[in-house]
Amino acid sequence: MESAVPDRASSIATPPALEAKRAALCRAGTYPHGADRFEAIETHMSWVFLVGEYAYKLKKPVRYDFLDFSTPALRERNCREEVRLNRRLAPDVYLGVVPLVLDGAGDLRIGVPGETVDWLVQMRRLPRGKMLDRAIIAHEATAADAARIAAILAPFYRSLPPALSDPKEYRRRLVLDVLDSARHLESPQYGLPTSALLSAVTRTFAFAAHHSDLIDARVAAGRIVEGHGDLRPEHFCMLEPPVVIDCLEFNPALRVTDVAAELASLAVECEHLGAPDFAADLMERTFAALGDEVPSPLLHYYIAQRALLRFKLLQDLLGSRILFLGRSVRKPV
Repeated sequence: MESAVPDRASSIATPPALEAKRAALCRAGTYPHGADRFEAIETHMSWVFLVGEYAYKLKKPVRYDFLDFSTPALRERNCREEVRLNRRLAPDVYLGVVPLVLDGAGDLRIGVPGETVDWLVQMRRLPRGKMLDRAIIAHEATAADAARIAAILAPFYRSLPPALSDPKEYRRRLVLDVLDSARHLESPQYGLPTSALLSAVTRTFAFAAHHSDLIDARVAAGRIVEGHGDLRPEHFCMLEPPVVIDCLEFNPALRVTDVAAELASLAVECEHLGAPDFAADLMERTFAALGDEVPSPLLHYYIAQRALLRFKLLQDLLGSRILFLGRSVRKPV
């Protein structure tokens, strides 16, 4: 539900700092509805506040090579994109975008008139016990779960128009992705064996060079789409039907990929949690529902490429762990 509070041009000389916003969003009086408990979860790019039956996401004022949340206008735009895109696979979860305002008494509030200082995505709170990653870790993910997921993913991918028609451009993107991961991982700070890294990169390059026909055929078949961008088990809630949250909203180019590559990424994550059979079953069911016969060598290539990317992202997280030293990422308030 979109807020009806008007957004007046801010005349605040010194906008509230992020810490002031975080503190306000941990108080019951900030919200238009009641709440008997709060929980704040910090990520690199956002704070998420679990407030009773709702969740509110506040984007941090950060800027990286791949995203820009540095101004309120940019954060508003990304909030609205997040809602629009996530309603494709979680229509009843993403309620809308609401302003955080400074009211007449100088307090930060939601749902009252005032000067807009920032924007939040409002969502329905999902039951943590129904998330797919928890089911996998508990060895409770079943073939029936894989079938239910395939039943929502296949129509989603069928509904997406081709997003790229130039095979050379697609192959160029694949090469650049591998190069980016390799250049990042060769940094001495990670202490990785150079020979193993070189072997992985060389083999992925060799496949792209020797099997360009398989890659080009995917482009010709219209399988390169603007998908979810971040399929991971922790983004699936096994309701009836299941919903998928946390689409990658901040960079459209990162969502443009082969359907098979996106599913390969999900399979890598499932296998990492100890469920390779579930991962294989999920891919097989989804491809069957799509009528998509993906050549086995190409699928293995995508899995290797996504595993390399996952390793890079893991090293990024470990390399920036200083951000979280001395504080819990998940904070009851």
